[in-house]
Amino acid sequence: MDPHDVSAHAGRPLSALTRRDVIRALLSIPSGAALVALPGLRRAMLAEGDPLTPVFWDSAREALRSIEAGEATVGDVHRWLESSGTEPILLTRDYFVWPEEDERGPKAKELHAMLVAYLEELVAKGEIAPDALALGDRAARDAYETLQERWLNSPLPDGRVPSIVIGDEQDQELFAAWDEEEAFALSELRRIVQELPVRPPEPSAAELAQVCAELRRLLVDPIYPGNVLKACAGFDGDEFPADDAELWVAVAAGIVGPISDVADEEAVERFTDLDVGLTLEDSTLAALCAIHHADWLAVTGALVRRGPGVLVSPERVARLIAESDDIDVEMDDPDDLEAIETLFASVVPLWERLGIVDSGEVLTPLGWWGLPKAVERAWAQAD
Repeated sequence: MDPHDVSAHAGRPLSALTRRDVIRALLSIPSGAALVALPGLRRAMLAEGDPLTPVFWDSAREALRSIEAGEATVGDVHRWLESSGTEPILLTRDYFVWPEEDERGPKAKELHAMLVAYLEELVAKGEIAPDALALGDRAARDAYETLQERWLNSPLPDGRVPSIVIGDEQDQELFAAWDEEEAFALSELRRIVQELPVRPPEPSAAELAQVCAELRRLLVDPIYPGNVLKACAGFDGDEFPADDAELWVAVAAGIVGPISDVADEEAVERFTDLDVGLTLEDSTLAALCAIHHADWLAVTGALVRRGPGVLVSPERVARLIAESDDIDVEMDDPDDLEAIETLFASVVPLWERLGIVDSGEVLTPLGWWGLPKAVERAWAQAD
């Protein structure tokens, strides 16, 4: 690496390069090449009046040797970068995490650059001691972490609090990605249903009435599974749709996309107390919320094509998803199959209560008709 390459990488002249600039440039090339380039870079910076310090060059050499030997972890490398005194800490003590560089939104990029500039000012003033950081001084590291946490959680001159702004931007990006995934899954589901050679027949009014009579009894029951089904559908109080088909589809859709939690004042305390296990309601809702759009699409597509009589045990569901041509997901690892089985072990009992499967975990005609409608309802709420 030519010294001027480092300057170009950082966008500054050699005389103004910071430790962070040098480390980032060295990390951008193979560690062996960086080790070879290190002495020449040190001489060039000395000639330009920006010698840095022997501690820095020694730490750079040791870090690069460790990387070249395959001994350095990702954490070790990032800690070396943070020892520059101007690199934002990846994970703070209050668990703020900066997005990866190639995943930062415009606001995160802006605020990251602002923090780097702020840290550079503190280094120039002597309020941050990079040599002490490079030597692993605990007090220097604590002070470094504290001042960054303070900056992240304090209002800027324009009133913005960096940690809140970045968190909000990440949430918006996550919601946008979720909406995009959901829209794609919905379009694929509609395509699958449209291409069926035979459409599932409508259930009779008597069949729906029988299932929904039991469902209405369940929904007023304050214990599992009634309270879970009620929460999934987002029903409040004891008022439910009068139309049986509307009631059934709303509850079945809630299993795919739960609308609310089980009302429980002690829920937050349970989730924060590691010594208290989750209730059946908690674990069921957690499992439902953890199932991806792709998994729902794969299993719904497989079942609606096969029709009544197909086994829908959790183990069979996992295999149907693994073998699906409707999604691009690799599930060759037995642990992946086991994870899907565990999630759908919470789904199948609820499906039985709705008559989607029978007591033998076999798809019913009602399930053949209603499952794709329920999944479409869940995904089309904002369509």
